[in-house]
Amino acid sequence: MDILLEQLLQYQADLLLPFARISAMMMVMVSIGGRTIPGPIKTAYAVAFTIMVMPVLPPSPFTNLFSFEMVIRVGQQILIGAAIGFISVIFLQIFVVAGQAIAMQSGLGFASMVDPSNGMSVPAVGQFYLILSTLMFWSIDGHLAMLQMVVKSFYVLPINDVWYATGNFYDLAMLGGWMFAAALILSLAPLIAMLVINLSFGIMTRAAPQLNIFSIGFPFTMLSGLIVMWLTLDNFVFHFDNNWEKSIEYMCDLINC
Repeated sequence: MDILLEQLLQYQADLLLPFARISAMMMVMVSIGGRTIPGPIKTAYAVAFTIMVMPVLPPSPFTNLFSFEMVIRVGQQILIGAAIGFISVIFLQIFVVAGQAIAMQSGLGFASMVDPSNGMSVPAVGQFYLILSTLMFWSIDGHLAMLQMVVKSFYVLPINDVWYATGNFYDLAMLGGWMFAAALILSLAPLIAMLVINLSFGIMTRAAPQLNIFSIGFPFTMLSGLIVMWLTLDNFVFHFDNNWEKSIEYMCDLINC
């Protein structure tokens, strides 16, 4: 009977601790962790994936489920999983910030729609970039790469007494600078084109003050913004691949793999 109880506690520990890390990543990562997907579906997906990968994971050294130490270990796994999923959120926000910058500069920011991921009204251009980047994320099997990354984390960051390095959280916070820099690089060509157009309209208004800059320049600026977006859309795939590779590198640095 004692042997059976030990085996049962070991099985529960091997299921609970990996489930905490995997479910935390799925609740935070893009697409799967969105508000449009119901919580029970995400939970069922996390449980099914945990059961599927549990035989290949190293056994947990903590089997006392009814202790404060187990609560600390669960919190530790949640932090690691949420940190891995948060990098994918930062990656996708690059394109949202770039689309919002282009929309504000070209006058297209007046067209707004509700973002289903956070429930806020955002410019339609930013939502277009978000939908396009999300579709590309699924097309390159980015979700499978995230699942593979969290499984690999159990080997480089096993469930033991060693706590997660606090310096990695500082590096994770510094990814905000990378997000704004990458968004600026993505939107740099449209922003410069719109700056030249606005500068030309300023010179035109200075040379001919009788022209109404608001009635002429505003619709022309919006039309030019759409044309510039269409002409620079070919660079979207290049920036997506480049930033996704950097995201994978940041994930590897985060889990020290």
